[in-house]
Amino acid sequence: MVGIIMGSDSDLPIMQEAIDILESFDIQIEVDIVSAHRTPEKLVEYSKNAHLRGIKVIIAGAGGAAHLPGMVASMSPLPIIGVPVKSRNSIDGWDSVLSILQMPGGVPVATVALDGAKNAGILAAQIIGAADKCVLDKIIAYKEGLKLKVEQASERVRK
Repeated sequence: MVGIIMGSDSDLPIMQEAIDILESFDIQIEVDIVSAHRTPEKLVEYSKNAHLRGIKVIIAGAGGAAHLPGMVASMSPLPIIGVPVKSRNSIDGWDSVLSILQMPGGVPVATVALDGAKNAGILAAQIIGAADKCVLDKIIAYKEGLKLKVEQASERVRK
């Protein structure tokens, strides 16, 4: 149900957080490398056809110039979530953040924090949960678990 793509395999350690959280919600995923600059034909095919394979949301992670999320959004009818990745050739990650964030009107990309793939996975699950009660229930339980962790930490540190 969720496509997770990235510009290169060096992005995988960051994007693994999206993979892990979606798997914890039992959401089906497909993962691939699709480079906006090195495999443009694959980018076009993926973007135009993902919805035909049953994909509901695409998470696209990219570093540097980070054109992947925006280019996918320009060709896909699906919601796209961009993950800016701080790559080794990055300018502190700001190049990636701004490349994904500053999309023109009519071509939206939901953008999470730098290296924020976990939040991208949660957001994708929430989008799916809007129409799937089973996923929604898992999101509710997850958020309750977050609340419980904070309450437990509060008990430990409170004097």
